[in-house]
Parts: sequence; structure tokens; C-alpha cells
Amino acid sequence: MFIDTHVHLNADQYDEDLQQVIERAIEAKVEKMVVVGFDRKTIERAMELADEYEFIYAVIGWHPVDAIDCTQDDLEWIEQLAAHPKVVGIGETGLDYYWDKSPRDIQQELFRKQIHLAQKLKLPIIIHNREATGDVVKILREENAASVGGVMHCFSGSVETARECIEMNFMISLGGPVTFKNARMPKEVAREIPLEHLMIETDAPYLAPHPYRGKRNEPSYVPLVAEEIARQKELPIEKVAQATTLNAIKFFNLDE
Repeated sequence: MFIDTHVHLNADQYDEDLQQVIERAIEAKVEKMVVVGFDRKTIERAMELADEYEFIYAVIGWHPVDAIDCTQDDLEWIEQLAAHPKVVGIGETGLDYYWDKSPRDIQQELFRKQIHLAQKLKLPIIIHNREATGDVVKILREENAASVGGVMHCFSGSVETARECIEMNFMISLGGPVTFKNARMPKEVAREIPLEHLMIETDAPYLAPHPYRGKRNEPSYVPLVAEEIARQKELPIEKVAQATTLNAIKFFNLDE
């Protein structure tokens, strides 16, 4: 059994064939999925999916790229929705210095507010980090994010950074990029970080693993991520599947 701990089944890319995508995931033994909403439209859809399917859970928050659009009303709305028993985290939040839609100071302010919200709700924080590692780690430390912990989603940093995050009560989640031939750091993380600190994800419809790179990703591909971790660790895939599944169930407090 596998769990896709970060997927966007609420994306427009699945409008035509969502049911078939879900059926393919179940056939591939992906038995639970965590759907992440990151703005008004995708949060509403994540909540609908969590209500519709017993094996789908929701994480809700506001994406750093769109930080400039987030209002206090939006944060209060997220807080109200988070009372739902199938909301298992706040996010994805964090920092994105690749895109320049939202100024860095506005991103950082919203990031801190969502850490505070997660602490108030006693929920873990799901972190988006693109080209902002130093500031992400600094803010997590300053705001005592270790008090609730979280997930470094689609982690692409160094082993050293992964260890820093683990010290702050964060899980390291690997996605499709670990399967790319030139992905030196994710492969090193897969080798060096103990299984008890790892989770797996697709981030679908984005970042499809090899051999689907460049195509639409979907949760049925998450076993390919587990396969690569198993290859790097020289372990049977069953052991990686079992460990990452138990990690996700325990971390997100999912129904077994």
C-alpha cells in the first residue's frame, strides 16, 4: 500500500477524467491521498473531494506565489474549514523566490501567519520552498514551528538541510524529481535520510516521475518514487512502501 501525501486532484487538469485517475491510483495500491488546496478555488474543491471519498483527506492553506492576494478574511475562512475532521494540515505555505508575483516581505508575513494558525489549530504545516531555503529554515526556527512540525513538500535541498528540518520535527517528502537522472541531491537525500523520516508524494499534476517526465502526473505514479528510494537504499520496495505508509498514517493521524 502507498499513500500520496501531496496531490492536487482539485486541479483543472483532471476536469475530464478525475474518476479514472482515482481508479488508476487504487489499482496501483495508492489507497489514501492527501489533496492540497492553496487558494479559494482549490481549497473549496479539496474540501468537496474529502467529503466525497473516504480515502481522500485535505490540507488547506495559501500558496506563497499568491500571498499578495490573501486577505484576513481568507485566513479566517481557512481556520473555520480546518475544524473539519478530514483536514489534516495547513498549507501549502512557505516561500517562493522563483516567481516574483508576491513581494518577499508579503510572502514572509503570510508564512508566519499560517505557522501561527497551524499552532493554534494544532495541525502540521506543509512547506513549499523554491529558491528560499535560508529564509524558510530561519522563519521556521523563529516561529517555533517545531511545536507542531510539518512536511518539507517535494524536498529538493541538501542532506544537511533535511537534517536541520528533521530536528525541527519535520518529515522529508520526496516526489517525482528523485527519479530524474540528473537529480543528485534528492537521490542523496533518499540514500542518507532514514526511512522513519521520509514520506512520498506526486505533487500531481506537476513533476511527473521518469519515464513520464514532462507529462501530466497522477497519483498512480507514486510507486515509482518509492521504487527509486528503494533503489538508492538497496532495500525491497515493500519495505519502503510499508515505512512511508506508516509514517503518513501516524503523522497525519489518518484512519487505518
